[in-house]
Amino acid sequence: MSTISIHRSELLRMTHNRSRISRQRYRRTIPPWRMMINSRSSDTTKKDELSVKIPQVDQLRSEGLRFDRLQPPEHELFQQDRLDFGKFVAREAILDEEYWTAAWLRAESHWEERANERYVDNFKRKFAEQEFNAIKRRCKGLQGQKCSCIVAVKKEEKHIKRSVIKSVVGTLDLNIRFFLQGETFPGEKVKSQLFCTINREGSNRYGYIANLCVAKSARRQGIACNMLRFAVESARLSGVEQVYVHVHRNNLVAQELYQKTGFEVVEMGQSESSDDTFLLQYTR
Repeated sequence: MSTISIHRSELLRMTHNRSRISRQRYRRTIPPWRMMINSRSSDTTKKDELSVKIPQVDQLRSEGLRFDRLQPPEHELFQQDRLDFGKFVAREAILDEEYWTAAWLRAESHWEERANERYVDNFKRKFAEQEFNAIKRRCKGLQGQKCSCIVAVKKEEKHIKRSVIKSVVGTLDLNIRFFLQGETFPGEKVKSQLFCTINREGSNRYGYIANLCVAKSARRQGIACNMLRFAVESARLSGVEQVYVHVHRNNLVAQELYQKTGFEVVEMGQSESSDDTFLLQYTR
């Protein structure tokens, strides 16, 4: 294996003006993505271990993001709600760098089946930037609806220091929402009314899980199951009994995961959601 770093290149243009020759420099910005070249194959593949290198350094500094920031010890985060399992811990994200890494994991997952498309790295970077800003907006809360970005993080080890982006290996969103008037489950088709109201009583709230993904290098270690368990328990601590999630009909692996964790397909009524998804509810 050999590593190639792509840097900016300069283009020179020669223009003739009578006897004078002027040289003009033009800069072409190329994202310095790090790639691994397999000497046995002409295919270009990403490192299995999560690594994010962002070209817009000045912009990141203005946002206060530091990608060389070390993961702080757990005792410095002052979090009581957490779930320890194996070499990992599930908890709510706190640092902006954790939000960014969660956004990047979602970008990787979104483009996983299209890794050979042209400009895919640029698409993933743009997707991650938009998702990062969206996560921060959602976590601020809107009209009493709460959203938490949950992450799975590698446990700290003696004499081993990791950056934040090397520590976060999984993520999901837990939303606490209110049923619309007449709904018994999210997206239920109900008789439309001229004015739709939201009942803000505690018993009228539900939890909704979305954007579950795990880094490819960390799969098959129970991370997704334990993040789901932590999300359900967090919802119940917030006074919510019903927790839902959507899954694609053709995603049999995800359906098996949710059912193993305690989710079952909602059979009653008809949903406004697209026909290519199932709505599942936690029943344990």
